[in-house]
Amino acid sequence: MDTPPTSEAHGEPRRPPSERIKEGGLAILRGVAQVDFQPSYWTGIIFLIALFVAGWEFGAFALLGCVTQTLTAWLFRVPWKRVSIGLEGFSGTLVGVGLVLYLGTSWVTALVVIGAAIGASLVNSALVVLLKQYNLPALTAPFCVVTLMMLIAAPSFHRVWSGHPSLPPPSASEPGTGVSWSDVWHGFFNGIGQVFFQDKWYVGLIFLVGLAVSSRTVALAACAGSAIGLLTGWWLGAQAADLGAGLYGYNSVLTAIALAGTFVVLSPAGVAYAVIGAMTAAAATPAITNTFNIIGGHALTWPFVLTTWIFLAAVPTMAMLRRTA
Repeated sequence: MDTPPTSEAHGEPRRPPSERIKEGGLAILRGVAQVDFQPSYWTGIIFLIALFVAGWEFGAFALLGCVTQTLTAWLFRVPWKRVSIGLEGFSGTLVGVGLVLYLGTSWVTALVVIGAAIGASLVNSALVVLLKQYNLPALTAPFCVVTLMMLIAAPSFHRVWSGHPSLPPPSASEPGTGVSWSDVWHGFFNGIGQVFFQDKWYVGLIFLVGLAVSSRTVALAACAGSAIGLLTGWWLGAQAADLGAGLYGYNSVLTAIALAGTFVVLSPAGVAYAVIGAMTAAAATPAITNTFNIIGGHALTWPFVLTTWIFLAAVPTMAMLRRTA
């Protein structure tokens, strides 16, 4: 049988332009879905719907960041297998949503997102190489690195910082630790939505539907993670308004998904391990938030990244746990 011609750039079979455009579009949708570790383009579509429901700017800038990072990886000849399943797009997605939230909607922000998404692509490739020897994934660290750096630097750049919205935590205007039923159920859905910086409960519900379309197990892990983060914050005495906004849930959601089947084999011990990880991420959130507030930054998804790296690095020493292939 003859060997099909391959693309010199990526070592893949040459395909008609229409098919390549289709594959590129699917890679972008998967890049949006991979924020929550999902390779389904249907999940990506639903996630984009959720973002546009939250506000056109969130959907548009998420796409801008995802397209930029995906295109950068393709142009630099990152293996097509990584690009096609969205692993070179999810950090750019979060870069777009995070920067438009913190810097405001403008053409300058759009240019900053493009630059930051290119940077996220390069940081991602570097971390893939550096972490390979430890068998650790880059997770959302590329997004955290470039976004944190930009947010710390932004006040020095008038064109970037002028018109940025003031975003104090909900507890700044509604202090108190008395939790109402509204705080509980809003916080549950918002914990899922805050992975994409969204604090409207119905947007979190749409994200949950997107997860269920990809995997009911993942959707269940996300629900458990949000509930664990909420309960951990409540037990420790967190501000009720912050709990209701989902600020204690989103890192736990990502950690629960990562440790409950994505990177650790699902088992009774694995579930217990994921629960402990989700609790740790919730407790780490205010610690990292307070630390970065000093230098003008934000916690972003650092609590999830650091917690998950530590928990995954520990797995080889524990006979009851196994990493996924």
